[in-house]
Amino acid sequence: MNQSHDPFLQVLESYKAAVRAKNVDAFLAIYDDDVHVFDMWSTWSLRGIEAWRAMAVGWFSSLGTEHVVVSADEAQTTEIGQLLVGHAILTYTAMSAEGKELRSLDNRVTMALRRTGSAWKIFHEHTSAPIDHRSTKAMLRRAGDDQ
Repeated sequence: MNQSHDPFLQVLESYKAAVRAKNVDAFLAIYDDDVHVFDMWSTWSLRGIEAWRAMAVGWFSSLGTEHVVVSADEAQTTEIGQLLVGHAILTYTAMSAEGKELRSLDNRVTMALRRTGSAWKIFHEHTSAPIDHRSTKAMLRRAGDDQ
């Protein structure tokens, strides 16, 4: 699939821009109204756009003057008709208002999208991180990165 026409990569670009801008409406625009998210932060799962809105409002407002830069690696897409599945490793980097990197973490994401009219919308998202077998703690940096 041509990268410039890959719907998953286009959705990821919209996701990254919305998170950077802390724009709740732009963030929600890429999700279907009946989205179901298996998030790895605080809540087992979230159902529906209003639950996802509450998460986004809480996340973005918790940042204060900070902002988050999201980058994607190893993105792959499989498209079959009106359905698409994409997965990637996302890195979330918190930046101060002055542009200083404060912290970062890696997150595995799988997104299932369906065509709704002329747009692709995420109807299921699953985020994860591997668990260290000994400590049972989530590993939030990829292997080879500082832990």
